[in-house]
Amino acid sequence: MLFKKEEWGEKIQLVISFLLRATLLVGMTSAADKGNWLTLFMATFALLLTFLPSLIERNYKIYLPIEFELAVTLFVYSSLFLGEVHQYYTKFWWWDLFLHSFAGLTFGFIGFLIMYVLHYERKVAASPILIALFSFCFAVAIGSIWEIFEFSMDHFLGFNMQKSGLMDTMADMIVNSGGALLTATIGYFYVKGGPRLLFDRFLNRFIEKNPRLFKGRNL
Repeated sequence: MLFKKEEWGEKIQLVISFLLRATLLVGMTSAADKGNWLTLFMATFALLLTFLPSLIERNYKIYLPIEFELAVTLFVYSSLFLGEVHQYYTKFWWWDLFLHSFAGLTFGFIGFLIMYVLHYERKVAASPILIALFSFCFAVAIGSIWEIFEFSMDHFLGFNMQKSGLMDTMADMIVNSGGALLTATIGYFYVKGGPRLLFDRFLNRFIEKNPRLFKGRNL
């Protein structure tokens, strides 16, 4: 039987997610065998975070497109496993900036999605500019919480997640804010009926998977 193009895409993304998690398990086993407890902790923490979208789906009955689950898995894998364990942050000067830009884009979209659902469910009365502002602030807030997490890990557990300290933190927050601003701008024009870029694909998939959130509205 031939699969549709979309079904093949989902299967490929599921395989990629499985392989990334398998790599984390191998890293955990190797770290435990060598007594490298820092690597074991980071790999275990990364593996647990990759299941966060599944926990959201199970506990809150909000079904996320496979593309979003893969994006989360890739980000966690690239940040904690490749970045911290395999020292990509020091090997590639742009690695940290790239990941924080990606995080700003991703969390900006999540913030947009939250306000978009609330607006069309008439839970809040929001103008396009307010939806965009919430999207931006949500991503910046998540980025700030991550920086607090990095500081806490360095201060209390002796990690070196901030690398160059204040300069690293400020650079991360700047590029994170830039990614958030880009998503917020796209979201603003999307709600206004302007260019839709990739928003159509992800939003349509989300609406298809969660019709109860929109109660059959023709968006």
